[in-house]
Amino acid sequence: MVRMVYERSDVIPLIGEMFRRYGFEGTSISRLTEHTKLGKGSLYNFFPGGKDEMAEAVLDHIRQWFEIEIFQPLDELSPSEAVDRMFDGVSEYFRSGQRICLVGAFALEETRDRFSSAVCSYFDRWIHALSGALQRSGMNPADAGTLAAEVVAGIQGAIVLSRALKDEARFAAIIARLAQRCRGD
Repeated sequence: MVRMVYERSDVIPLIGEMFRRYGFEGTSISRLTEHTKLGKGSLYNFFPGGKDEMAEAVLDHIRQWFEIEIFQPLDELSPSEAVDRMFDGVSEYFRSGQRICLVGAFALEETRDRFSSAVCSYFDRWIHALSGALQRSGMNPADAGTLAAEVVAGIQGAIVLSRALKDEARFAAIIARLAQRCRGD
């Protein structure tokens, strides 16, 4: 049974998928109305600020998911459990590298300056949370910060490479190696 979209929160993930597929600039209002099954009036009722407000809402939705599923566990769980959960979570979220990182895509598009605060805070938060977990495992702060940045960059690179090569196994192999580095294996 098809569920109708009645609330703003229902439409945000649908808009996010359009931004993932076409980018910010390539996502037209007509594409959004077709995909969401909402008229222009309804879209502008939910998002009076237009596409910019839609993008901000999508980025905030992603930030909230990562805060609950990735960042808080990195802050609160034992280091090994937190790191394992992070890699499991990103593998699931990015569908083994077959789903682009929309925040990363926004960082690369011409719109990067428009959404730089959200993009920077997402990556800073991730690096900081992972660095904290690595420090709690006994790693010195400088090495933990360096490794955390390399791991986040490695995850982003694994997404790009596995999508470009249509090779989920490559994503899994890179993620496994990054997890080993975090565990000190």
